[in-house]
Amino acid sequence: KIKSTAEPKPRAQRWKSRTFCRKFAATKERRFPNRRGIMGKRRRAREAAVQYHFWRDLQRGEGPDKIDEFWEFCPAPERVRVFAQPLIEGMVAHLPEIDERIRRYCENYEFRRISAVDRNVLRLAIYEMLHRDDIPPVVSINEAIELAKAYGGADSGRFVNGILDRIRKDLDRPAREAVHKAAE
Repeated sequence: KIKSTAEPKPRAQRWKSRTFCRKFAATKERRFPNRRGIMGKRRRAREAAVQYHFWRDLQRGEGPDKIDEFWEFCPAPERVRVFAQPLIEGMVAHLPEIDERIRRYCENYEFRRISAVDRNVLRLAIYEMLHRDDIPPVVSINEAIELAKAYGGADSGRFVNGILDRIRKDLDRPAREAVHKAAE
């Protein structure tokens, strides 16, 4: 074998190359595997909901006039949109309540100092834990931790886990089961 005499690219330039972008996109499916080796629609929907609310944070609470503008910017298959739409709308509807809960459980930490990614991951998980009886709280916590690890800082997973675990302990429903409402 003949070794290349060219020096490897510095790390800062590596992410700009087309090869890196293709490899990153290809490994995204492996970073969030399920039984079939691909990211599930629910994880993608949660990711889209966090992206939407991150966008709203950057716009100081103003989201796009129509949700279709968001889907143009962040395209997703219809099956992902069907699960993401109620998450996005529910988080918007219950935002003051969710933010108050975050403030209550972050006693020694200022709300505005929480990173935008961590804050929106917490919002999504708290919304699911409080208002989505069809999703067990531990599932919401696990998904939030994975999103925080993937998109947040080095300690985001631990921070999100600590806050959500305290909230889970105060819930008055089973942590590992979805609540099935009786048919009327």
